[in-house]
Amino acid sequence: QVQLVESGGGVVQAGGSLRLSCAAPGRTFSTYAMGWFRQAPGKEREFVAATSRSGSSTIYADSVKGRFTISRENAKNTVYLQMNSLKLEDTAVYYCAGQRLFTTATRPAAMYDSWGQGTQVTVSS
Repeated sequence: QVQLVESGGGVVQAGGSLRLSCAAPGRTFSTYAMGWFRQAPGKEREFVAATSRSGSSTIYADSVKGRFTISRENAKNTVYLQMNSLKLEDTAVYYCAGQRLFTTATRPAAMYDSWGQGTQVTVSS
């Protein structure tokens, strides 16, 4: 497992933007495919986006496609989630996660064995 630390959450008005970061100290970050998940109050955790180990492949939930962009910088041991055109329904705690079972971007949360502590994103009207 790898230690993951998210940052960048906050309060933003609808239509605004935020960029989340997830840092993974150590030398093994490039061996992990990474993902972002979120959990709103009273709801189950849901997949948001994922990227392969190299960053060449990405996948998105339909609800964020065209608005969110996942990227990574292996030299900085960091994965990002750029969130644009934010909506009220994007309000949630956002988690980054890592897995080494597959080199490709992966959706199921059960595939991930390393999780960050989460960062709150609140979109206001």
